[in-house]
Amino acid sequence: MRTYFIKTNRIGFSKWQASDEEYALSLWGDPEVTRYICASGSFSHQEVINRLLTEISNEEKYHIQYWPIFNHITGEFLGCCGLRLYDESSNIYELGFHICKKYWKQGYAMEAANAAINYCFENLNASKIFAGHNPKNVGSKKLLEKLGFSYIRDEFYEPTGLFHPSYELSNPFI
Repeated sequence: MRTYFIKTNRIGFSKWQASDEEYALSLWGDPEVTRYICASGSFSHQEVINRLLTEISNEEKYHIQYWPIFNHITGEFLGCCGLRLYDESSNIYELGFHICKKYWKQGYAMEAANAAINYCFENLNASKIFAGHNPKNVGSKKLLEKLGFSYIRDEFYEPTGLFHPSYELSNPFI
């Protein structure tokens, strides 16, 4: 049984563990999920493991990661959603989410992103949250706009080799 440190109506946020290789492979090993994340469109087995280790390291160093998310009622693994440090000197975090294809278009990304945003502003006192998306990923663009993010510029994203539309959301409590 997973321990959840954030819960919404349907989602429980947990923390990646070394024993989560199967979950990581089911998410980042699916080319449908990763087609907009990296230049090749898919990750090798070793790249998925490296991604998992990076998330674990981010939790150890910064107490944040793209946390694994589960349906807290059924226990089903849904994907991940969370934060990375974007600009430490300005206290700006980056929001990201990757949802398993089986759960696309069911509102999980919106629900998880809202929870991560609230956590970021309330617990980390972030000044702003940054987010970007592959220019071909229309779904992410629509979601960021629904979440209230404002377009700021196109920013080069090395893993894809593309300029990604980039957005920010200011902390309404500051």
